[in-house]
Amino acid sequence: MTHPSAKPKNIFIVGPMGAGKTTIGRQLARSLGWEFVDSDHEIVARTGVQIPVIFDVEGEVGFRRREKKVIDELSACQRLVLATGGGVVLDAENRRRLNERGVVVYLHASAEQLFKRTARDRNRPLLQTADPQQKIRDLLVQREPLYREVADIVMETGEENVRAVVRKLMGHLKRFGIVNESEQSKLR
Repeated sequence: MTHPSAKPKNIFIVGPMGAGKTTIGRQLARSLGWEFVDSDHEIVARTGVQIPVIFDVEGEVGFRRREKKVIDELSACQRLVLATGGGVVLDAENRRRLNERGVVVYLHASAEQLFKRTARDRNRPLLQTADPQQKIRDLLVQREPLYREVADIVMETGEENVRAVVRKLMGHLKRFGIVNESEQSKLR
């Protein structure tokens, strides 16, 4: 693994759907004065259609191909907070790029918390099953080791509010030379 201070100045947020990647990423970018992009939103903006439509027309393979292109392009930026899709870690090249091009933060939450947060969201194609709660558990079994493999920082998003998670995350980012004391004090 790269020495923390040698990492490029980007922050990539990984984790399962419902972990808070977009919400926490947006707040973190605001606190740092950096640009924020959600890779799923970027795919929608580029294609002009919602993700479920991409899944219907191109399947998950087609979606992952589009996701890989977006990750390659956006991860080459600087001073960017990028919230990735939950399945971004399935591709070894995505994991390598994220790890080489920035600090990777894994937002962790329990399967029960994820189900609570995503239960009413119809814009998540992988959860359109007879048992979405079991699907979440299955996805976590498959992806959890990959999230941990790529992560420089693991953050629990359980019951804490967004501001508290961002404050803790800013503390962790100090060792990567991204946050200094004065920036962190703005959040207190």
